[in-house]
Amino acid sequence: MTIWEMLAVLAAGVGAGTINTIVGSGTLITFPVLLATGLPPVTATVSNALGLIPGSISGAIGYRAELTGQRRRVLRLSAAAAIGGLSGAILLLLLPATAFETIVPVLVGLALVLVVLQPRISRAVQRRRDREGTPGKPDGGPLLFAGLLLASVYGGYFTAAQGIIYLSLMGMLLQDTLQRLNAVKNILAAVVNSIAALFFLFVAHFDWTAVLLIAVGSAIGGQLGARVGRRLPPTALRVLIVAVGTVAIVQLLLR
Repeated sequence: MTIWEMLAVLAAGVGAGTINTIVGSGTLITFPVLLATGLPPVTATVSNALGLIPGSISGAIGYRAELTGQRRRVLRLSAAAAIGGLSGAILLLLLPATAFETIVPVLVGLALVLVVLQPRISRAVQRRRDREGTPGKPDGGPLLFAGLLLASVYGGYFTAAQGIIYLSLMGMLLQDTLQRLNAVKNILAAVVNSIAALFFLFVAHFDWTAVLLIAVGSAIGGQLGARVGRRLPPTALRVLIVAVGTVAIVQLLLR
């Protein structure tokens, strides 16, 4: 990498760590930047998963107050995240690179749709809660476990927008504040990234320079997201994610 490419990857890591802590989809920033440096898609995905671990942990630490009283919920849902994350990582390496290059633009496109629809999903969840007027199960029951398991398979394969999927599922099946659910989301993302990365360390190719730059940047971004992210206009964040994700799709289709 040139010095300018290194600075771009570092800055992307900060942005990804910040956005992941607030809402998710930070991969839509780091992934196209890694592609722009010349890394193959699979190598970029593996390097990105490794580099984002410190950011997930940093964001979870920043939300530690909101995790109070959620130990049982976190342990149960983390089991689903671990199983799903490992399954997704295995799929990433089992499927041929051509299949990956075909599937990823579709996944990124789906992620962008979820980003755009997030306000509508949140309003639908709130209307459902107001209509029922009764609390859900403390851990969401088997339906939430199964939903998070499938979402984590996707997360282990390609992490973009997994946080939004987590929040949507938990918001529909758990009666709790969005900030407390966001704290759980950060833990689940850290579990998926860590499990997938541990697997990748032994069986996949990655770029250590990219990993270290994203790790440093995402750790900084995780703290920024936890401290000031709630004050940032959500519309501006969605516009940024959609713009960067569109660039990613174009880059993938032109390769």
